Order: sequence, then C-alpha cells, then structure tokens
Amino acid sequence: MATKWWGWGEEHRTFVLPDAQQFWAFVRSRLGEPGVSQRIGSLAEVSVPPSHLESKALDALRRVTGTSSLTTDSADRAVHSLGKSYCDLVRIRRGEIPHATDAVVYPETEEEVAALLDAAAEQEIAVIPFGGGTSVLGGIEPTGAKPTVTLDLRRMNRMLRLDPLAATATLEAGVLGPSLEEQLNAQGFTLGHFPQSFECSSLGGWIATRSAGQNSTLYGKIEDMVESLRMAFPGDTIATPAVPAAAAGPDLNQIIAGSEGILGVITQATVRLAPMPRRSDYRGYLFPAFQAGVETARELMQAGLKPAVLRLSDEAETGISLAMRAPPRGLRAVAEGLYLAARRISLEGSTLMIVGFDGEEEQVRSDWRRAQGILRRQQGVPLGHGPAQVWNRSRFDHPYLRDLLLDHAIMVDTLETATTWDRYLALHSSVRDAIARAMDGRGLVMAHLSHAYTDGASVYYTFLARQREGQQLEQWQEVKIAATEAILAAGGALSHHHGIGSDHRPWMPQYLGAAGIRALAALKQTFDPRGIMNPGKLMAD
Repeated sequence: MATKWWGWGEEHRTFVLPDAQQFWAFVRSRLGEPGVSQRIGSLAEVSVPPSHLESKALDALRRVTGTSSLTTDSADRAVHSLGKSYCDLVRIRRGEIPHATDAVVYPETEEEVAALLDAAAEQEIAVIPFGGGTSVLGGIEPTGAKPTVTLDLRRMNRMLRLDPLAATATLEAGVLGPSLEEQLNAQGFTLGHFPQSFECSSLGGWIATRSAGQNSTLYGKIEDMVESLRMAFPGDTIATPAVPAAAAGPDLNQIIAGSEGILGVITQATVRLAPMPRRSDYRGYLFPAFQAGVETARELMQAGLKPAVLRLSDEAETGISLAMRAPPRGLRAVAEGLYLAARRISLEGSTLMIVGFDGEEEQVRSDWRRAQGILRRQQGVPLGHGPAQVWNRSRFDHPYLRDLLLDHAIMVDTLETATTWDRYLALHSSVRDAIARAMDGRGLVMAHLSHAYTDGASVYYTFLARQREGQQLEQWQEVKIAATEAILAAGGALSHHHGIGSDHRPWMPQYLGAAGIRALAALKQTFDPRGIMNPGKLMAD
C-alpha cells in the first residue's frame, strides 16, 4: 500500500463529504472563513541532514542485515522520523524534520532483530521499533542525542500457527490490521480489535501502546487479548509462557504491553481470538441530553451486557455529524420531522448513541431485548440501523478528514482519557471548557464515549480552530497543556489508549508518582542498561 508522506493512509484516498456545501457552511459558522495552507510538493524538498552513522557502524549493521535490508536514503529516513500527529503533519508539510533517523532497517526474523540490537548496543546506536508509523504522541521520533536506526517490522507479518481448540493465534508483530483479520477470518476467527488506525497499524504497535479498538467493550483492549509474547532486547530474548492464566509473580505480559519500545522489540505474540460473529446488529438512538446517554451506558454495562459497540457523541459531536451527512429530502425529510416531533425530541442539542451486539443469533436477540428496556427508560429514541450503518462504513475514514482540514489551515487534533462514572460528567465538561479557553473561545470542541466498563468509560475529544499563522505548534501546545492539566485535576487517566510517547512524558512523574517512575527506571535498567531502546519515550532517560 502506497501511503501519504504528508498525511494519513493510502496515497490517493481522500475523505468524501456527502454534502460539502453544508459542511463548510457549518465550519464557517463556528470557526470563521477557512484559509489555505501550503505544503511542499515532494519528499525531495524535506530537509534531511546526512546520516550520522559512521562507516564502522554501518558495516556492523550490514553484516547482520545485508545491504538490501538497510537504507540511508533521505526519503526513507524522512517518513520514518515522524508519526502522524497533528504536529508531525504540520512539520513535514513544511519540509521540517527536527531529528531524522540515520538509517532504516527491514528485519525479516526475530533472530535478525536480536542480532541488530546487539550490534546497535555495541556501537552505541539508538534503536526505534516501527510498526505502521501511526503514533500520534511522538512515539517514533528520534531525540537527536545519538545516532539512531529505525527497525521497520513490516516484513515480519506472518501468522505462525493457529490453535482452533484454544482459539489462539501466534503472529509476527509487524502484521497490519487488514492482513491480520484476513488471515484469521479465513479460519473462522476474529481478533475483534479495530482501532481507528486499523488499516495502517500493526499488532506489535497495538501491544506496545495498549491500544483499544472500537469494539473493545465486547472484545477487550489489546492487552486483554495477549496470552504470551516474545520480545528481543539487547543481549537476550524474553518469551512469556503460553498459558491462559498464572500466579507466578507480576505478569510479564502486562509489563511489556505499553512499554512503547523502551525495553525491547516485540517480535511475536499469541493472542486470544473470538469466533466470527454470525450476526452483528448495530442501531442508532437519540437522547435529549448527553447526561441521559451516559447514564444509559452505565446501566447497560452494569446490567452485565457486553455491546460490541457502545459509542455516545455529545451535543457538539452530534451536531458536526449531522452537518456531514447528506440531508434528507422530500418525503424522507417530512417523515423524519414527524417522527421526531411525535417523540418530542429535536436533532438540535441532542446526542447520538451507536449501540450494537455481536454473536450467535439468539444471543444477539436476547441482548437487544434486555437493552431496549434500559434505552426506553432513559428516553432513548430509536433511529433504526441507518446511523449505525453510516458510522460502520466510514469509521476508518475520519483521519482522512484531518488532511482536508489541514489543507484549509484548520488545527484539528484528538486526545483521550478515561475515568469512573461518578467523575465522568464533571471531567467531560471541565476538560472541554479548558480546551475552549485555550483556543480563546474561537474553536470547536466535541467529545464521545467509545470504550465502556462497569466502573467507568473513556472520553475522546476532538478540537478544531483556525490555525495561528506562523505559530501552529505553539497554538497546539497551549491546548495540549491546558487539556492534560484539566484531565489530571479531574481524576482522569493520562491516556486511555493512545499511549505516552514523548508528548505525555512530562506528566508521567505527576501521574505515576516518584515510586512509579523509579519502578519504570529499574525495568529500563534491567532490559536496556545502555539506554539505546527508543530514548525519550515514557520517561526521561
């Protein structure tokens, strides 16, 4: 798949607005007249300094990989030096890379990865694992403190075995989402892990960042799916036991999950699978207020139901979703108006929930019978399957909309957290207000709930504002600081599923405490005493 160096995903794929005129009218009403953002024409215009690797170091790496698997080409180095955050895209569109990796290596086996790490440690070369390159928190950017090589694992993409009795599969860490699901589906299974980055991100990257998929309320987050894994680190390889559960001290799977490459390189994992659902039944519901939708989500989860999808947009996100849809016309518009009027609810100021169940036919019907009682009690108005079908068709497309907005000089980014039900509404409003203040009240802030538990749920924010010309990164930093401080003050998680990278690193001492940081430092010292593994991420080196 040819991918964009200046944006998200496939090279020739763009976001198609069902009604562009209506959408841009909505944007103008909230943000003012969009501008035009210029970007350089090709990777050749990106400023990439010469590689800092001396010939001795390059020769040591080539003895492991061979000439064809290692490159110092400027274009390859450029696209491996930044992820896909808002700041990354602003910089590369201007041709700027603060710190470029010095070489890119494409290993094909775990043995090759291990040998590369040993050679890098001997030569004092930093190593950054690279899966799909979709980090939005600076997780794959070099620090510039020492020569760096990036290990792109895309060639390690095979399914090694599938155990139908245990319902597990062992796969190499570089496999991307679509290939992983294709291989599993052919055997009647699914991993059930569908993050928004699904089409471009890898199994190893998911585990390294504790990723959550859009169906995580049923299937779990990625760390729940890991039965065992293998990780190469300088001087050795660790393999955790392939057992369903154990009481053998702290769980090494959970120590490695979320380590973001600072301990070693995840080379393969055995993951728990689910059978392909015979039926998926997702529907839309409208609530008069976000609070009623949140209470509904809590009741659904505490009733023991496990929706495959449970997604609730607040009033602002519902509004922009309506602005992006093709408006109903003729008899359909009349019917929609009469339907909503009869139920005394308006699209204006309402909140939209997408909820649905996967599984066997009878189980899905039973789940819906139980869910409908809760939805009715909370004044949820059924909208049928239409809204859910629209969401399902486009759920991997929204990062492409970011490219379109950037082209029009609009700052657009996301951030996420999670908290308990008793703090949920207060956190939702306090963080939203903090973001709005940081944008001087001239932006748009929206949020949704998309991962729910019996004790709480996630909150996922999207914010937009006209870019401050010449100060795009400073403008973003002001919002990031305000939002993160508000999240921690309200008792939220520093991150629910995006990870830490370098962007969240400054708040880790506050979030984990001094003892927690000492524990991480001790792990780092055990696995990586020379400090070569992905420096600058998770904590200060």
